[in-house]
Amino acid sequence: MIDPWLLLAFLPAALALNLTPGADMMFCFGQGLRAGPHPAMAASAGIALGSLCHAAAAALGVSALVAAAPWLFDVIRWLGVGYLLWLALGALRTGPLEARGRPMSPARAFREGLVVNLTNPKVILFVLAFLPQFADPSRALLPQFLVMGIMLGIGGLIVNGAVGVFAGGLGRRLARAPRLARGMGIATAAIFAALAARLAILERS
Repeated sequence: MIDPWLLLAFLPAALALNLTPGADMMFCFGQGLRAGPHPAMAASAGIALGSLCHAAAAALGVSALVAAAPWLFDVIRWLGVGYLLWLALGALRTGPLEARGRPMSPARAFREGLVVNLTNPKVILFVLAFLPQFADPSRALLPQFLVMGIMLGIGGLIVNGAVGVFAGGLGRRLARAPRLARGMGIATAAIFAALAARLAILERS
């Protein structure tokens, strides 16, 4: 299915990628502050599934189509911007949900992580540029990309989930003070808004 030597070369590259702070990690951190460790882990799982979807799309040629069509790229990008701003507004309006007795369900956090990942065209372009370097063109691409996508997803699930759990534990302690809880809501909204701004100024290269 996949060349063992290419797989060995892919492993350290994937690990370095997962350990590099980025939008997914910051989103899980924000979800941890906002809703606690369990929703943060669920959001990380949603992001991991999104990564697998991007890998499959790259193998099927969908990512290449998006990369070649500027208007489609921009549609996805602005959908992502709008969704992140909507999440920022929700965090600003409600603050940490657990502090107010309305915990966010893991299912909702999973959906939010999945949507945020799928509407980030930078991930599409990255997967399209990164995964083919470790694929054997003489073999079927879809199984190879799926294996690498699973590996990326598992690494991201562990790393981003750990960041989210840490933020969730911190958030639970801080949420006991009303002023700090309000500050956490503002901080979470600022994280989501910053991710939206980062996505809004993203340029195709």
